[in-house]
Amino acid sequence: MPSRQDIAVTGSVNQKVEGMFDVCRSAGELTGTQGVVIPHQNEKNLMLREDVVEAIREGKFNVYAVKTIDEGLEILTGTPAGEVDSKGEYQEGTVNHLIAKRLGELNDSMRGYFQGLFASGG
Repeated sequence: MPSRQDIAVTGSVNQKVEGMFDVCRSAGELTGTQGVVIPHQNEKNLMLREDVVEAIREGKFNVYAVKTIDEGLEILTGTPAGEVDSKGEYQEGTVNHLIAKRLGELNDSMRGYFQGLFASGG
């Protein structure tokens, strides 16, 4: 699944947010879609330059403070993360459904691999 290339992800806030802002601005006009994903607990510690704050106020740059990985996945992919249902499955078309499907495929492809490896003395 493709992910947005105009969003950075960081846990280290001020310098990384400002760095991404500078990269986006130097590449051309700020589009209003660019930004940085940070952990929500770091939001209160943000101390950004005035030009970055002004761009955020004007809707030209974004700081997305997320509480969960799923929230970050939704921002980066534009697709719902999906929640597990009573059967332990995710709804089709969600990021987590695709992840679970791929992990299942990898699991299936590895079945018998180690048994065969050890049976042959390797």
